[in-house]
Amino acid sequence: MKVRSLKLREAHKSINGNNDNNPSFCSVLWDQQAHHLVTASSSDPSISIHDPLIPSNPPKILRHHRDGVTALALSPNSTCLASGSIDHSVKLYKFPSGEFETNVTRFTLPIRALAFNKSGSMVAAAGDDEGIKLINTIDGSIARVLKGHKGPVTGLAFDPINEYLATVDSVGTVLCWELQSGGILHTLKSVAPNNISDTSFMNVVSWSPDGETLAVPGLRNDVVMYDRDTAEKLFSLRGDHVQPVCYLSWSPNGKYMATSGLDRQILIWDVDKKQDIDRQKFEDRISGMAWKPIGNVLAVIDVMGKYGLWELEDPEPSTSGGLSEFAEDILCESEPCCRKRLRKQSESEDPDEDIDDELNLLPKTETRKKVHRASKDNLDKGNGLRNTVKMQEAFQPGATPPQRGKRRFLCYNMLGTITTVENDGYSHIEIDFHDTGRGPRLPSMTDYFGFTMASLNENGSVFANPCKGEKNMSTLMYRPFSSWANNSEWSMRFEGEEVKVVALGNAWVAAITSLNFLRIYTDGGLQRHIISLDGPVATASGFKNQLAVVTHVSDCLPSIDQMLEFRVFDISSGTQPLSGRLPLTPGSHLIWFGFSEEGQLSSYDSKGVLRVFTSQYGGSWLPVFSASKEKSDESYWVVGLNASKLFCISYKSPDKFPQVIPKPVLSLLNLSFPVASSDLGADALENEFILNSMHLSQIQKRMEDMAGACLDTTALDDEAFNMEATQDRCILRLIASCCNGDKLVRATELMKLLSLEKSMKGAIKLVTALKLPNLAERFNTILEERLVNESKGTHKSPLLSFNGCASLTADDAAISKMMVTSNGKNEKHESSIGFSSPALSAPLFIKKENKQEHEKSDQNQTTNAKTSMEPSYAEKVKSAENVLRVGEVKMTGQVLKVQSQRLSCPSLKSSNNQETTKKDLDQLASLRPSNPFKKAPN
Repeated sequence: MKVRSLKLREAHKSINGNNDNNPSFCSVLWDQQAHHLVTASSSDPSISIHDPLIPSNPPKILRHHRDGVTALALSPNSTCLASGSIDHSVKLYKFPSGEFETNVTRFTLPIRALAFNKSGSMVAAAGDDEGIKLINTIDGSIARVLKGHKGPVTGLAFDPINEYLATVDSVGTVLCWELQSGGILHTLKSVAPNNISDTSFMNVVSWSPDGETLAVPGLRNDVVMYDRDTAEKLFSLRGDHVQPVCYLSWSPNGKYMATSGLDRQILIWDVDKKQDIDRQKFEDRISGMAWKPIGNVLAVIDVMGKYGLWELEDPEPSTSGGLSEFAEDILCESEPCCRKRLRKQSESEDPDEDIDDELNLLPKTETRKKVHRASKDNLDKGNGLRNTVKMQEAFQPGATPPQRGKRRFLCYNMLGTITTVENDGYSHIEIDFHDTGRGPRLPSMTDYFGFTMASLNENGSVFANPCKGEKNMSTLMYRPFSSWANNSEWSMRFEGEEVKVVALGNAWVAAITSLNFLRIYTDGGLQRHIISLDGPVATASGFKNQLAVVTHVSDCLPSIDQMLEFRVFDISSGTQPLSGRLPLTPGSHLIWFGFSEEGQLSSYDSKGVLRVFTSQYGGSWLPVFSASKEKSDESYWVVGLNASKLFCISYKSPDKFPQVIPKPVLSLLNLSFPVASSDLGADALENEFILNSMHLSQIQKRMEDMAGACLDTTALDDEAFNMEATQDRCILRLIASCCNGDKLVRATELMKLLSLEKSMKGAIKLVTALKLPNLAERFNTILEERLVNESKGTHKSPLLSFNGCASLTADDAAISKMMVTSNGKNEKHESSIGFSSPALSAPLFIKKENKQEHEKSDQNQTTNAKTSMEPSYAEKVKSAENVLRVGEVKMTGQVLKVQSQRLSCPSLKSSNNQETTKKDLDQLASLRPSNPFKKAPN
């Protein structure tokens, strides 16, 4: 192919007008009919619309930005032009007139990329603030915000079928988004050059015209082609570029591709033959290219703002082109590349060698489809992944791998650390507590056994080592911190059996061995139980009376997913209250397992997802933290957690765990559910709402456990009531967001979830202030229904539905209600709430009042009862009297006989007898079992 004519014309100058020769990122576009050429520069706030037929005519200039224009995009029908700028704005124009239409959106940082979808109804915008906005061009509304990149987004491309959006950032990560769900379909990490330091060079991605292939600049001065559906690397175009490719463009028929590199040359490729068939060198780097929709013409623009047209003849293969390395390894030279499936090897080829080459060249991707496909190909070739991918080795939570000559952690938990360092053939172990006042100061210990794992709690520490020595024996040793007897330390030896994991609890020590034995000892060394587990152990952890053990169910799946299950043993009662499968993020493995400070079972996998176990839905794991949501290049080594915080140590690549010296610093991270981007823009509030609901569920479970053991649960009343008040405040803020976002149905749903009557009245005032009368009327109806149901006593809190020694019978509920009436609480009282509606998910708790308020309320209610009484209230009193006139009230563990003539409604008695009646009721209340949902009186 020969060059007919190529002359570059100046289209843009620097924003300050001087010739400082600083490179800028420049853009060029053709319209659909090839009647106009549009150019822009990041050093010039103007946009130029040129006439390619008469280049001497002055261009039409659009001056609406206040800073350089960094991105251009034309709708497929060429009627709408979009521009993005360093001034953080995205603007729309009519085309080709150039009439300004609207500022469609603004970002917090400069824009770097724009793209229209196939229909032109949506434009995607992205830039330095890492978020990608999908904007409706009809009304300018933001349809979705995509977040997943950890660097400035520099390239966007909708696929021609309008199913996916491909994006790339300045650190070389490519993400493929599914437009319908807004989720990430594929992730290709570090497959493109890192250009974060040079804004005149931006990574780009481009779909082939048929949408089957995604082209991405590679790390070997090449262009890599990926499969649309699986994100597998199909082949690469590698020729005479001596520096990274900085821009690429498909020809309209998909047969050719133009690539420009930092080496200031353009190569024209025959994609099917994988050969570069022509080239052209320039004085400056080419930052933008666009094929003419009709004819073999390529428009180019360099980093100095000069543009030109390269007219090409029919292609002829050149001798300098080279076949890509990947194609040479996989394909025969005479065969074209199959874009859907790589050709299977012939029987004469060495399968092991080629499989290794293939796996080394494939990019690191997190898609399950790719792993599944690779495993299927390998199984077809007789070398299945089942033989190459092993099950996860057993590990001790809080322990780091051994390092020659360096101190390492045998245990690191919320209480303290156990460290060891080898010296002269022996090891020296030190135990330190985070809070020096919480535990004794212990001298260092000389380790003659070579312990590799340990566990620590308030009572003592346990150590173990793998099989070693001539007799191939493994040792388990327990050291209490204090004891009334001398020589309370003990040890056990295992011949032909190796300790894999150890754990501690209240007065017990556990060790899981290579024979899948769970060995349980007392803290004095008595061997209590030996239990056979179903599979090899992965890890274990202890908390008070509970021991949680994770074992392998089977070999890894072909997708390399670990198959794990957990069991929780109650050592004191000899039961197994919990068991089930342990969920992990696809392609990950378990790296931490334990209990929170409140005793909630938790796990953390290698993908950075923290999960906690809850009794909701029959027992489920909830993802309460995701490291991918944190805008940081750091990884986290988990130490522990509480109800709201994750305690961890952060470290950066290439480290895989923290070092003992210098002493690591604990980081506290907020627990946060991986909520989807809401149309309300209130992700933080929705996350708080879910967390509060989870905490309320935990309180319910603790109350159930205590009630089942016939224990008093009043100690949890304050905690529960405060949590409900906190949840109500969160719901009120969510209601305000729904009203502002015109989501009234959602606001009504939230109103029904309010627990306190005061909060419900506050919601009514809120919507009234926002001038939403219809919604206020609905809120009033919900409140009235709540009060009527409470007065009838037909609703019970979810917390009241469990069975146990403190469970309430219907008579108990009626007597409790009558006692509340006798204390002078009326329907308008705001601090005391009755039983909640079954439609509510949050339980209600009764908050106590002081004695003076009770007496004052008694006097007021007695006076009101003398003067007048509404029929409805009289009926309530009569109903209460009927309940109280019962000969016997059955209680748990005792029977209380009550004379009916002594139990009448205090509101109907004279003031002279009021004190006597109140005394009787107090006596009745003192003999009844404690209500787990009501605070004790002062």
